[in-house]
Amino acid sequence: LPAGPGPFPGVIDLFGGAGGLIEFRAGLLASRGFAVLALAYFAYEDLPRVLAQLDLEYFEEAADLLLKHPKVRGPGLGVVGVSKGGEMALAMASFLPQVVATVWINGTSFLHGNPLVYKDLRIPPIPYCLERVLLTEMGAMDNSGVFADPRDPAHRASAIPVQNIRGKVLFVVGEDDRSFNSKLFAELALARMPPESGRILSYPGAGHLIEPPGSPLCGISSIRGTPRPVVWGGQPQPHARAQEHSWQEIVQFLEQQLGSAAPMKL
Repeated sequence: LPAGPGPFPGVIDLFGGAGGLIEFRAGLLASRGFAVLALAYFAYEDLPRVLAQLDLEYFEEAADLLLKHPKVRGPGLGVVGVSKGGEMALAMASFLPQVVATVWINGTSFLHGNPLVYKDLRIPPIPYCLERVLLTEMGAMDNSGVFADPRDPAHRASAIPVQNIRGKVLFVVGEDDRSFNSKLFAELALARMPPESGRILSYPGAGHLIEPPGSPLCGISSIRGTPRPVVWGGQPQPHARAQEHSWQEIVQFLEQQLGSAAPMKL
C-alpha cells in the first residue's frame, strides 16, 4: 500500500513460470500510488506445486478481495502480467468486468500447456512441442520453437476470447524475446479485440524479461521445473531503454485508466 489514507487505485500483479510470490514490481507500483496485490498462483504455501490448470475463479476471488479493501478505490482495477502472467491477465480482462486496465508483458493470447477453467467453461491448451527445444553452446534451453503456430486452425479453440474485453490493454513486446514470438501473440490479440481497446509498445533488441528500470538484463536464468537454464534474449542497451520507456508508459496507462493515484475529492 502507498503511504497515506487513500483510497488508491487497485492493481493485481502477476509473474510467470517461475511461480512463487514475487513482490518487487508490486512494491514499486505502490511507491507510485497504487494499492497492489502481488498474487502467487502456484508453487507457494498451500497452492499447487506445479501448474496443472488455470482456475479463473481463483483470480476472480483475488479481484473481489482487492476491491473490498478499505484503501482501494473501485469500481474497476488493473492487472499487470508478464509471460504466463500475461496470458492470465488477458484471460482476466476477457471474463471479469472488474478488470478495466491490463498490462500484458511478453505473454501469449492463447492457452498453452495448461487449460483455463471457469465454472462450466474449459478452454483447451495448445500443447508444448518439447521436441523443438534447442540447446545453445552454453547448454541453455532455447524455447522459441516450443510454441506451435497459433494461426493453425486446429488451435482456434485455445484462443483467449479477447473480443469480450471491455477495458483497455497495453501490450509490451520485446522483439528479441527468445522464449516465444510475443509480438505475433500481441498482434493476433489486437486484431480480435474491440476497436481502440488496445495498443502495442514494441521494442527492438529487448528480451523476454522486461522489468522496471534499473533492473539488470537477465538473458539466461534457471527457472523452476526446467532441467537447464532458459534463454530469455535481449541486448543490454536496447533492453535497458525498453525497460525505462515501458515503465513510464505502464504507470501513465494505469493512471489514465484507473484515475489519478491521488485521493478523489468529493
